[in-house]
Amino acid sequence: MSPLRSSTWWDDPGKAGFIARHHMRQLGLTRDQLRGKPVVGICNSWSELTPCNAHLRTLAESVRRGITAAGGLALEFPTMSIGEPLMRPTSMMFRNLMSMDVEETIRANPLDAVVLLGGCDKTLPAQLMGAASVDLPAIALSGGPMLTGRFRGKTVGSGTDIWKMSEDLRAKRITQDDFDEFEGCLARSAGHCMTMGTASTMGCVTEALGLSLPAAAALPAADARRAQLAEQSGARAVELAREGLRPSDLLTREAFTNAVVVNAAIGGSTNAVLHLLAIAGRVGVPLALEDIDEIGRRVPLLADLMPSGRFLMEDFAYAGGLPALMAELGDLLDLSAPTVTGRTLGENLAGHQVWDREVIRPLDNPVQSADNGTAVLRGNLAPGGAVLKQSAASPELLHHRGPALVFDSIEEYLRAADDPELAVDADTVLVVRNLGPRGYPGMPELGNLPLPAKLLAQGVTDMVRISDARMSGTAYGTVVLHVAPEAAVGGPLALVRTGDTVELDVAARTLHLDVDPGELLARRTAWTPPPPPAQGERGWTRLYVERVLQADQGVDLDFLVGRSGDQPGKAPF
Repeated sequence: MSPLRSSTWWDDPGKAGFIARHHMRQLGLTRDQLRGKPVVGICNSWSELTPCNAHLRTLAESVRRGITAAGGLALEFPTMSIGEPLMRPTSMMFRNLMSMDVEETIRANPLDAVVLLGGCDKTLPAQLMGAASVDLPAIALSGGPMLTGRFRGKTVGSGTDIWKMSEDLRAKRITQDDFDEFEGCLARSAGHCMTMGTASTMGCVTEALGLSLPAAAALPAADARRAQLAEQSGARAVELAREGLRPSDLLTREAFTNAVVVNAAIGGSTNAVLHLLAIAGRVGVPLALEDIDEIGRRVPLLADLMPSGRFLMEDFAYAGGLPALMAELGDLLDLSAPTVTGRTLGENLAGHQVWDREVIRPLDNPVQSADNGTAVLRGNLAPGGAVLKQSAASPELLHHRGPALVFDSIEEYLRAADDPELAVDADTVLVVRNLGPRGYPGMPELGNLPLPAKLLAQGVTDMVRISDARMSGTAYGTVVLHVAPEAAVGGPLALVRTGDTVELDVAARTLHLDVDPGELLARRTAWTPPPPPAQGERGWTRLYVERVLQADQGVDLDFLVGRSGDQPGKAPF
């Protein structure tokens, strides 16, 4: 075993070492406890402003037990936490800031390994990005999904049923009292969304990348086995420190391929595309939108989970969880890929079985056939690419041609959507722009636009919607997202006018604006950029808007791409 990184602090015979050691005695530690023991940081995104992660303070104690029992020294530290339900203008604007916090905190301190405790949508990706940049031995553990929602004798799912009930309320199919009662029945325990939204997707993707222990993705937050996994993760982190197994050893091209395969098989969130591109950028693994489309085309949907199916994460866990689903995928995965356990993915999956064939289907009887995952579209409307989640879309709209109805802001659209005189029908293609990384700023989850009230009253349940925004992984509909380049930087989306014909052809992977090139050139010449976003003159917002990359590059900051290493700075004293 090579010398522990933490010894640079503890074994320094001079003033800097004295100051480091004597302040650790404030924690009740002795000098002997600082020598020869791997120091494992518990990177905790606990916060009451992030309700989905509020139980991580307790889960961290289980991690600590595992570290201590394995002969390590546990040092817990907080990082920025990104609360999906609360943060404005959007949590996505702060993912990169949190990743910087994680990266710099790990590098600057006497740590030999780290356990990443995340959960809510952006917290786990931010931790993976930061840890991958430092490349210190790391293992991730999500807080797990909350228990299944129950409303009037029926199961209900986070996000997915919120969108349905919201539309029912607008269409007056339910009352405000019904909606208020539903509000109290949905989030019944600690944990993140229990649909296959972004949080559950990223838990699964992290496990598929080989960065968490088997079965870590699906067990409910309230299940005692999650505390056991936390203890095991802490113990394994001590071993990682001794072995020197780093994220760069695990985050190979094969690992990213496995993650894309799993995302297609679970009906995962389109947000996973952005996070995978960003993580791959941090470790220098080539991964492009075309790769995600090509790899995903050959994978059927095996998990019958909302929003693409019927069940919820609690059902998925009891059916065998992600290891059982990956065992079903067999040769569609690279089973030789190394994992954080020290074993290959194939070795981790040995013996795992499916216990409920309604929830996890076999390859020969999938929920949906291959090529029903995230499709990548290109054309003169999205030269940098756009995405659409086929498994949650309406099949009859996957090839559609119709007139555009264009709005320059979400506020403008929401006002119009309730207008009974709005000139719109079921064939209309709704276009809302200036919702991208720079334009909003931060690329909010507004892409699944609520349908116009007059069409809801007529029984219309889906329309083609196009934007440079994202949408929640819990959402559904024929929604074209992540259009790149975004409108605010002069992408073709900025040139669309109401009445233009738009053609969507998912099978051909095209998104086309049927306007003469000469007319588009004239529109571009006349185009002027929108005004800068509010609060864009200072602080993080200014830095973000000036340096953020487009959706096809993962929406990271340009100067954060690549690894920085674990070499600490110079001694402070």
